[in-house]
Amino acid sequence: MKQILIASVEDKPGVLNRVSSLFRRRNFNIESLAVGHSEVPGVSRMTIVTDEVEQLRRAIVRSNVEKLVNVIEVDDVTDLPCVVRETALIKVTADTTKRREVMDFAEMYRARIVDVANETLIVEITGESSKIDALIEVLTPIGISEIMRTGKIAMRRGAVAPRTNGATA
Repeated sequence: MKQILIASVEDKPGVLNRVSSLFRRRNFNIESLAVGHSEVPGVSRMTIVTDEVEQLRRAIVRSNVEKLVNVIEVDDVTDLPCVVRETALIKVTADTTKRREVMDFAEMYRARIVDVANETLIVEITGESSKIDALIEVLTPIGISEIMRTGKIAMRRGAVAPRTNGATA
């Protein structure tokens, strides 16, 4: 099981570097890290996925991230009900004889064809990592030339009161 942290951080230069450096200094691997604007102006949300499953290490990671300058709050949602998704772009080398097959696979996995060129198609898919892995597996024999994955993003299910600057809103 992977540890999933959701951090609210100030939208300022250097914050991403501070967070990733904390993991590097403790020799913890970051499996994925995604950052984007949140519903609060000036606040970004980070989803950090690590392979640290031991409880003590999880607590150390969370408490140290919370202590960083520009970090507003950190939630360890590893064991909480969440929606976790990832997006991937997959460039498939497919001549006219293979295009129908790629399009059929895309439809089967609820993916979309977002670009068509003479020799390639780009497929966009969003979902759980296992769904993306499965599509990659069926497209591999056709010929994948590039893959770009976003890393996981997560949001807790249900009504969770947003907090800013450590206070409940």
